[in-house]
Amino acid sequence: MKKHILAAVTVSTLFVACTQSSTKTEKVENADGSVTTTTTTETNSGLVDTSKIEKAKNDIKNTVDNTGNKIDNTAQKAKEDINKAGKDIKEGADKVGKDIKSGAQEVGKDVKNTAATGAQKVEDAAKKLKEDLKK
Repeated sequence: MKKHILAAVTVSTLFVACTQSSTKTEKVENADGSVTTTTTTETNSGLVDTSKIEKAKNDIKNTVDNTGNKIDNTAQKAKEDINKAGKDIKEGADKVGKDIKSGAQEVGKDVKNTAATGAQKVEDAAKKLKEDLKK
């Protein structure tokens, strides 16, 4: 029983110790010249206002949600830009590949024509040498 009484006294002392009060005195002069003094005492228990906490929590949640949406939108835009750049690179590489193939085919034709011309000259020179040897 003593423990319960001691606990109750401790809690009530803590509650009273956490209570804040402020006194406001206001003096008003009446029309007849008399002065009326009004004293107002406001007490604040120091307890937390849960509605303010909920509002702050909701504000933080909304801010985090908005930030998350902005990050998602930015990531999506970056993904689209990267995909576009990848397509542009692929198209450029395909064009370069076609140009190289075309150039290689031209070089091949030139080599073939040069070899044919050289072979013809060798053949002509061989015929001429053969004729010169017959003489």
